[in-house]
Amino acid sequence: MYKSFSLELAGRTLTVDIGRVAAQANGAAFMHYGDTVVLSTATASVKPREGIDFFPLSVEYEEKLYSVGKIPGGFNKREGKPTENAILTSRVIDRPMRPLFPKDYRNDVTLNNLVLSVDPECRPELVAMLGASIATSISDIPFDGPCATTQVGMIDGELIINPNQEQWKNSDLNLTVASTAEKVIMIEAGANEIPEEKMIQAIYKAHEVNQIIIAFINDIVREVGKAKHEYESCAVPEELFAAIKEIVPPEEMETAVFTDEKQKREDNIRAITERLEEKFAENEEWLALLGDAIYQYEKKTVRKMILKDHKRPDGRELTQIRPLAAEVDIVPRVHGSSMFTRGQTQICDICTLAPLSEQQKLDGLDENEVAKRYMHHYNFPAYSVGETKVSRGPGRREIGHGALAERALIPVLPSEEEFPYAIRCVSETFESNGSTSMASTCASCLSLMAAGVPIKRMVAGISCGLVTGETDDDFVLLTDIQGLEDFFGDMDFKVTGTTEGITAIQMDIKIHGLTRPIVEGAIARCREARLFIMDNCMKPAISEPRPEVSKYAPKIIQIQIDPQKIGDVVGQRGKTINAIIDATGVKIDITDDGAVSVCGTDADMMQEAVRLINIIVSDFEEGTIYEGKVVSIKEFGAFVEFAPGKEGLVHISKIAKERINHVEDVLTLGDKVKCLCLGQDKMGRVSFSIKDVK
Repeated sequence: MYKSFSLELAGRTLTVDIGRVAAQANGAAFMHYGDTVVLSTATASVKPREGIDFFPLSVEYEEKLYSVGKIPGGFNKREGKPTENAILTSRVIDRPMRPLFPKDYRNDVTLNNLVLSVDPECRPELVAMLGASIATSISDIPFDGPCATTQVGMIDGELIINPNQEQWKNSDLNLTVASTAEKVIMIEAGANEIPEEKMIQAIYKAHEVNQIIIAFINDIVREVGKAKHEYESCAVPEELFAAIKEIVPPEEMETAVFTDEKQKREDNIRAITERLEEKFAENEEWLALLGDAIYQYEKKTVRKMILKDHKRPDGRELTQIRPLAAEVDIVPRVHGSSMFTRGQTQICDICTLAPLSEQQKLDGLDENEVAKRYMHHYNFPAYSVGETKVSRGPGRREIGHGALAERALIPVLPSEEEFPYAIRCVSETFESNGSTSMASTCASCLSLMAAGVPIKRMVAGISCGLVTGETDDDFVLLTDIQGLEDFFGDMDFKVTGTTEGITAIQMDIKIHGLTRPIVEGAIARCREARLFIMDNCMKPAISEPRPEVSKYAPKIIQIQIDPQKIGDVVGQRGKTINAIIDATGVKIDITDDGAVSVCGTDADMMQEAVRLINIIVSDFEEGTIYEGKVVSIKEFGAFVEFAPGKEGLVHISKIAKERINHVEDVLTLGDKVKCLCLGQDKMGRVSFSIKDVK
């Protein structure tokens, strides 16, 4: 049965068609927002997947280039692996929805969002976020929703609900907020040093709009929603918990868990596990559930001690940051390097500078070609957590962490005019025990300054955790959470910023939302911590950007030429510019507006390239001395090349002070000579003299 529902949302009509397409999915929503069209579907397997102790949820956001009237590049002419934007969008859909599924649900669930058409006025990412929630809510898949998502921008200090693509690009704030009917459940933000008070205002403005959308979704569910299906619970039996506690009393579990060394804790838990495996050796059913049961027991122990006794596993105070250390220049010959350590989390960051032509070009759902001048990449090898695993390239988590650190630093980068470089930072995780993305932000800031990138202000980041009790006002906030507090806690609230304000937020939770006091408390706690990190760790290592780039980094000279002269510099099929490059060994980039960047490591050769370009784009001036090479000899004189494609004639009478009969008596091909420009002759030709050079 086909039904259509509509809602006026931020000045545009959101239309949801149910029953029109994809009828065999558990739930499907055909979404229209303006001319943006996204098909969102939710499907679940009939039976749980065997042998797993987690909820197998997959979220896909598929960007199809036909949606913007493009044919994919490359040999195959079809879409390949997901773009970075598609992966990040999938993560933003996943994070608010995952906690709303039952914790003991083990059926495979896939949320697929197919972008069919893109209207620049209505961002497809937002439509997919809403579509995924609607498709799941109307399906028979167990789900404690609905949830809704709103995006907020800010231009000239004014907040904009669901900004269009152009506004989103030019906004001082890119904020995405997901909510349930009661609480905020996800925050993702990039910001141009937005003050904490303004950020909180924007978050709760989005939360208000989300309530309107949730009421709309509830109306849809009442009309076309399916009854939720029964499922086979994979919860650990209470009898198993009771048997475990008989063998390992709570006091012993507390002693095993509460240590500041991750390896020691893991050894303790491993010894307990081996003991229990021996005791339950003849009970195959319990043995299969033992790993999950020990995890739950460990989790309850940690949460109880934090919430009731304010005791953290490593003995820290609730607001205490782990031991900090920072240094720069730890890797020779690279353009900039740093190492940032916080407890057992350690990041080495390497900064590389290159000409703007090496910025990353993105093939995505945008009308114009998009390029990234600043790239931050994050790597998480298995050895950083003491494991052995074959590296298969960055996964979604690594891409997400890299994007967060990238977003954190973009607001403080100099403009292209101030610093005409493409910049790449790579964060190598040497050791991990919680919040490597925030350590990557700190390390990247340090390596940028060490590389001589004139950033406006220092950026630091920290993560705040949460453990909640039975009521909304029963909670404990934890500054600088380590891995165990992240795994067993309810929240990972990451905030980066400067002394002036916030540059990025990423909030993940495992519960059904946060109250406003928790959000405000976490943001305040993160500000206090990041200022402490800057003053006590980062500034002692390097307090400001170096005045010059490394001697190993390419140097860049910028000049401006008449855009109509670009063709003269490039030459036919690039002949002229390639000749300059071959002669000097530099790299030359020219933009459409005539901005020329000459890049190299040899200062003399760079100046020579600039000299040649200036000769090409300038008219010869009478009385000016030029230096060139003899490239052709005729009976009547010699042609001298002053720059590739720029020649002049020296008449035989102007070669030597005495009379000569043959040009070859004085000049040979390849001779370097200095010539005085004599101006135009009667025929309008520019002539030169060697003999008149003083």
